[in-house]
Order: sequence, then structure tokens, then C-alpha cells
Amino acid sequence: MIKTKSSTLKSNMFGDKLFYSKMFAIVIPIIIQNTITNVVSLLDNIMVGRIGTLEMSAVAIDNQLLFVFYICIFGGLSGAGIFATQYVGAKDDNGVRSCFRAKLMIAFAMVAVAMVIFIAIPDKLISLYLAEDTAASDVEATLGFAMDYLRIMLAGVVPFALSQVYSSSLRELGETKVPMAASIVAILVNLVFNYLLIFGSFGFPKLGVVGAAVATVLSRYVEMIILMVYTHTHSSNFPFIKGAYRSMKIPRKLAGDIMKRGMPLLVNEALWSAGMATLNQCYSVRGLDVVAAVNISSTVSNLFNVVFLSMGNAIAIMVGQHLGANEVEKAKQTAWRLITATVGGCVVMGGILAVCSPFIPRIYNTTEAVRSLATQFLLVGAAIMPVLSFAHDCYFTIRSGGRTMLTFVFDSCSMWLIAVPLAMVLANFTDLPVVPLFIVVQLIEVLKCVIGFILVKKGIWIRNIIDN
Repeated sequence: MIKTKSSTLKSNMFGDKLFYSKMFAIVIPIIIQNTITNVVSLLDNIMVGRIGTLEMSAVAIDNQLLFVFYICIFGGLSGAGIFATQYVGAKDDNGVRSCFRAKLMIAFAMVAVAMVIFIAIPDKLISLYLAEDTAASDVEATLGFAMDYLRIMLAGVVPFALSQVYSSSLRELGETKVPMAASIVAILVNLVFNYLLIFGSFGFPKLGVVGAAVATVLSRYVEMIILMVYTHTHSSNFPFIKGAYRSMKIPRKLAGDIMKRGMPLLVNEALWSAGMATLNQCYSVRGLDVVAAVNISSTVSNLFNVVFLSMGNAIAIMVGQHLGANEVEKAKQTAWRLITATVGGCVVMGGILAVCSPFIPRIYNTTEAVRSLATQFLLVGAAIMPVLSFAHDCYFTIRSGGRTMLTFVFDSCSMWLIAVPLAMVLANFTDLPVVPLFIVVQLIEVLKCVIGFILVKKGIWIRNIIDN
């Protein structure tokens, strides 16, 4: 039977039942994990928001700073993860083990750097988000809350890093249920202790923002312990962990390749997350109301963005394994099918977010001005969601073949050469209201979609990097 252009296009864009069953087996546990994480993050946000706007703004500022560290960990581990995924496709346990060791060393190096920065200059970093025209009493109170919260949160950076090392390694093997289960238990711990310690329920001390930090740190340790214990007690299912700590030896060529491929990813994630923090700092020039509104909208948007954020992991796993097995045509077809599924899902999720956007901010104990701004930010986020999802999937597709310098140009250059300068100019040298400013910055993603489509279609990302 001769295939027509339309049937070929349909085959490339849409899979069969077997394809979708494999996709759902990988992505559903990740979506569940991310959804529960973001639901609890939303509830956490609401609980802190019930205390007051200043407390909520303080926690939002700290979380924005910690977000840079979290994304840097993700980026730092991703270089080794690209190789690990392809080693899984090639059924090479020694290669996976070496990548695990590389992740451990990268994670602890990044924890050390983060601790030095957060201990040395926390007040200076927090003060960047406090607008000059804010009342002195509000500035002092917000800074105090933020410093208290951050000091406790630093105790959770090591278990967070180790959890990411273990969970990413299991996912690269296609095991997504265990990280999901560990995350769910940790999230429940976080939620329960948030309620007990923020408000002083059932005889527990009423600690406010400090209680929120303690609950989060406890949950980090719970997640780490579950992942480590399960992995080591099921070594027959995860052969890479056998002898993983016997030494930290990594083949010199692989170590060099991980540095070569991984450094652009680390730098990219660091620059991208720092860029996001800078954009939020630009918005904060308009006052603490904007800080609170951005915090509400970003927390809610993250809940609705779980589809495309999780599908990025599916692309990394499924496409990477095909490339490692030298199945080039399957890799190309899988990438386009996953991109199509993601964008379609985000059209639906964006519509739901748009309908919910006027109501969710009313849950918060804050001013009407903050609620109104949050609603407008949410509507913008709903409209741009399919665009963000396409750009996000293009990034992961390009990355799956080890084209990390290309992802660096695609992601960080657009952020620092276009988005950040534009936001800085508009925020500091014009009177443009914050919502139109937010829209202008978000529309830059359209340009990334065009570039991403061209790069993915050309196929220059397609290669097996473990055979080179």
C-alpha cells in the first residue's frame, strides 16, 4: 500500500495504541507526582497567604532564589542523564553506574556553591525584590520573614540534591512509579506539618513562615530516605547501584564527554533560572502587590503546566533510548508525536485555567488589588500555555541528542539577549503597567517556537553520543 503525504504526516504526528500506552506508562506517574507536588505547593502557598501578604511575599522571594538552585541541580544532572538514557537503550549497566557517580559529584559541588552564596549574602539577594517606594516598616518585616525562612530551608538542600540524583537515575531506566510514590509520601508529610506548624494546631508551636520551612525540610529528608532505601534494597532491578559507592571512578573519556555536554546544560539552566528571577525582580519594581500577585499566578500556573513539564521528561526518556539503540526514524517520529500530544493537552489545560482564573485568587487572604493582578497574570498564562509547551518540547528534543550548545543558544540567549533587557528597559525607564509588561515578555516565546520548529525539523539533534 502506497502511503500518501497526508497519511505519512498523520503517522508522524499521531501514534497507535502501543505508542500511547508506552507514553502514558512513563508520563502518567510523572504527571501525578508533579500534580500532587503543585497542589500541595498551592495549599502551602494559601496557608502562608492566610497569615498575611508580607509573609507570603517573603516566602515567594526566598522560593524564587531557591528556584535558581533547584534548576541548576536539574541542569547539572541533565548532562550525565543524557548519557545514562542512551546507555539504558544500549543495555550498558556500567555506563549507567558511571553516570550515577558523575551526578553525585556534580550535585555535591553545586550544594557547596549554593551554601556559600546563601550564607554570605542572603539579605542582599532578598533586598533586590523590595521596591524602593515600599514603606520602611513593610521592607523590614518582609526581610525579617524571608531571612527566617531561608535559614531553615538551607538544611534541605542536601536531601533535595540526593533525591534528584536517585529519582532522575530511576526515571532514565523507565522507573517512574517509585519517584512518584516517594514524592507523594514527602508531600503528605509537608502538608501535615505545614498545618501543624504554621498555625500551631493540635498543641504544636505556632511558627508561621518558620513552620512552613521546617515542614518542607522534613519532607525533603523523607523523600531522600525512601528513594535511597528502595533503590539499594532492589538492586536486582537497578543493577547500576551495585558497587556504585565502591569508588567514584569514572572513565576519563566519559567524564570529559559529560563535562563537554553537561556544562552548557548547567550554564543554560543557571542562566535561564537567574533570568526568570531577574524578570520577577523587574516586575517587583512595581511594588509588593506585584510580588504577591506573581507568586499566586506562578504557583497556580505551575499546577496547570504539569502536562508539558512532564512530557519533557517523556521526550528525554523515549527519544533518548531510541537514539541510544540507533533507531533514528523511531526517534524522529516519537519526538513529533509527543510534541503533538503535549500541545493538544495544553490547549485543554489552558482553557480550564482561563475559566478558573477569576476564582482561585479569592482563596487568598490578601487585598483586592493583588487578586485582580493575579487573575490577569493567570489569563495571560492560560493563553500562552500551548506556545510554552511547544518551545519546551523542542528544547528537550534537541537536548536528547546531546546538542547542548544548541539548547544553550535556544534557551539562555533568548532569555538574556531579548527578554531580560526588554523587561529591564520597560520596568525601569517607562510607566508601562505591569500586566502589559508581562504580556510583552511572554510573547518572546513565539520566536522560540519558530526557531525550535526549524531546529527539530532539520534533525540536526539526531545522534548517538555513546558510540562517538
